[in-house]
Amino acid sequence: MYDLHGETVHFDTENNRLLLLDQTELPQKTVVLALQTREEMFEAIRKLRVRGAPAIGVAAAIGLAVLANQSVQTTVPAFITEVRENAAYLNSARPTAVNLPWALGEMEKVLNSGAKTVETLKAALTARALALHAADIEVCRKIGENGVPLLKNCRAVLTHCNAGRLATVKYGTALAPIYTAKAQGQEIAVYADETRPLLQGARLTAYELYEADIDVTVICDSAASYVLGSGKVQAVLVGCDRVAANGDTANKIGTSGVAVLAHYYGVPFYVCAPFSTVDFSCASGADIPIELREETEIGELWFRQKMLPDGVRALNPAFDITKADLITAFITEKGVIAPKDLAQYR
Repeated sequence: MYDLHGETVHFDTENNRLLLLDQTELPQKTVVLALQTREEMFEAIRKLRVRGAPAIGVAAAIGLAVLANQSVQTTVPAFITEVRENAAYLNSARPTAVNLPWALGEMEKVLNSGAKTVETLKAALTARALALHAADIEVCRKIGENGVPLLKNCRAVLTHCNAGRLATVKYGTALAPIYTAKAQGQEIAVYADETRPLLQGARLTAYELYEADIDVTVICDSAASYVLGSGKVQAVLVGCDRVAANGDTANKIGTSGVAVLAHYYGVPFYVCAPFSTVDFSCASGADIPIELREETEIGELWFRQKMLPDGVRALNPAFDITKADLITAFITEKGVIAPKDLAQYR
């Protein structure tokens, strides 16, 4: 077993490897992957072995540094061309989460630094990947601290998908305020949507909260209205994969439905995310690409036998768009920000 040091994504610099907790094996097995080829890295991102926008971004940055350190190119132009080809390949693994191209863009800045030798570039890429890794931990810690005051009167919250430590390097985004509240002596229970079709809530959110000794109850996605309408929760906390300039937000499929219900029942709906998730190049949610995944995830993945009749198709969008007017506020490392005020922090 490789040592992740309590993290989801880790850079084994001694052996030049990207280490990942394989989330497709949870909760039954704990499997750590040690990746060194770009095909392995692409597959891990595409198949959700690493998932959650922040974790994907950090994993891609580390993966790119690992590949760069393996390069046998001897001239700077040839080396830069190879690194950019690897970055483009990794970036194509998933289209919606902005943290993937953002993190690779941070690595691109190293290539544009004017370094004169390949070895200097390799060292700088490694340093930048480690800096992004450390920054993610610090950002999530601040999200937790900034979110706690909003939950001072909460007995329980509802969350959708998994935006806890498994979706980041360490602390998580949507669950960071819950962990911080617990550390400060406030116990907040969590209702976790199972989150069909990949069951990130049932498999991952429930797993990590139970391990952290936090009261967690899993509900069917269709039970969210019951939980919100009966007053069982006093807030909704979710993460996100991309925020448009106007505040429209892409997150796991089903999030927009929860937002509509929360709005109807008067329950605050908070989106917790690093500010790097805001994509000012997208004017609105209409500009955010939505990933369509395999039909088999709906009708076959978790069943002993195929559940859909032969010839029946399934539509499987991985994300949907929550309109800005349904979002109470964004909880970021920069503070608590209303959707209309995002541009002030650009």
